[in-house]
Amino acid sequence: MRIENSLDIWYSGLCKRYFQISNIRQVPAEEDEDKTMEQYKQEFIGFMIESRVLQFGDFTLKSGRKSPFFMNAGAYVTGAQLRKLGEYYAKAIHDKYGLDFDVLFGPAYKGIPLTVATTMAISELYGKEIRYCSNRKEVKDHGDTGILLGSKLKDGDRVVIIEDVTTSGKSIEETFPIIKAQADVSIQGLMVSLNRMEKGLSSDKSALDEIKEKYGFETGAIVTMEEVVACLYNKPVDGEIYIDDDIKGRIDAYYETYGVR
Repeated sequence: MRIENSLDIWYSGLCKRYFQISNIRQVPAEEDEDKTMEQYKQEFIGFMIESRVLQFGDFTLKSGRKSPFFMNAGAYVTGAQLRKLGEYYAKAIHDKYGLDFDVLFGPAYKGIPLTVATTMAISELYGKEIRYCSNRKEVKDHGDTGILLGSKLKDGDRVVIIEDVTTSGKSIEETFPIIKAQADVSIQGLMVSLNRMEKGLSSDKSALDEIKEKYGFETGAIVTMEEVVACLYNKPVDGEIYIDDDIKGRIDAYYETYGVR
């Protein structure tokens, strides 16, 4: 048996175990789609928990906010994890933007493995070849010179940006001028893994909405924090409750202060 098939069987069984235990109802296809969550989103939430990427407790964010949950994409460290992560991004991008674009751009540093994994997944799942591109933090002046890794950007390229999560929009503020300085490209949108659904640093709008308003392109996420709470609240995952009444109360209090109005 091929290794990748074994991984698919193992992970499929793992996801089924998560959501059988969690008693998450499988809604018939004929029911209103707005009332159900796509299966890949449910699986992705379980995947973040299994990978210890999404954690609950007491955390201080880069913005200085005290948060009862924290998402760290740097915890995806194995080949199997990156392969599955790329598939989840690929499905979300396909659902949100389609595949009528040319380049997937991931800002350094965490965006680099995300672009590689996701372009591979798009090729495998949909048979579409998308070029990957990332930036360097420092311009290289020898060998493969310049500020870009992977594909160069060309006039007319349609670009989708991929990130792990955005709280303040600062990374896009740094990334946008880098992309636009390379070629006359159009940015189709931004995809992150988790929409924290909290206001940015300069308004009561979410960071994703601020980005959309400021730069004029669409934004999306694999899952929202609202979906995470609905999926995990008082529902065991592998025998453990991750969002109990206490954590739920702290999340609610956090959104009273920082949630999007």
